[in-house]
Amino acid sequence: MSYPTPWQGNPLQGPGAPSMLASHADRERAVDVLRAGYGEGRLDHPEFEKRVARAYSARTVAELSLLVADLPQGPMPQPLTTVQGPVPPTFLPRPQPRTNGKALASMVCGVLCVATGGLTGLPAVILGHMAQSEIRRTGESGDGLALTGLVLGWLSLAGWLIFLGLFGLLAVVATSG
Repeated sequence: MSYPTPWQGNPLQGPGAPSMLASHADRERAVDVLRAGYGEGRLDHPEFEKRVARAYSARTVAELSLLVADLPQGPMPQPLTTVQGPVPPTFLPRPQPRTNGKALASMVCGVLCVATGGLTGLPAVILGHMAQSEIRRTGESGDGLALTGLVLGWLSLAGWLIFLGLFGLLAVVATSG
């Protein structure tokens, strides 16, 4: 069963019957409808101001009803074009891209360089370069992980090269002396 709104008047009274007196709340509802109409561009500013002044001076609900009769008095139903959730996709957070597995493996190998004495440095460098190539191609995330693995891997390899160079230099000095 639908109940009449204050704008529809009293259905028990016939046409031409005196309307109910308007309350302050009725006037505020009418002004809210007018504001919405103005905000949507349905009324220009002078027309909006005239109607608001008439709404505040209205004595009956019928007078208020006439002021808002040509405006929508609530949210307009929007047809759903596609099946979607209650929130439009525009306002949903973007899905996070998948993290590249080789980038993660490169970083793990780079961090393990300290524990393994640099033995995982070469796999860190190889996996880091492969991961960066895949990330550029597929748009996955994990570029920072790959870069971390590369830096730690190259530092480990440089440390091994320095160690082997010093070891070789010591071997040459020991054999010549």
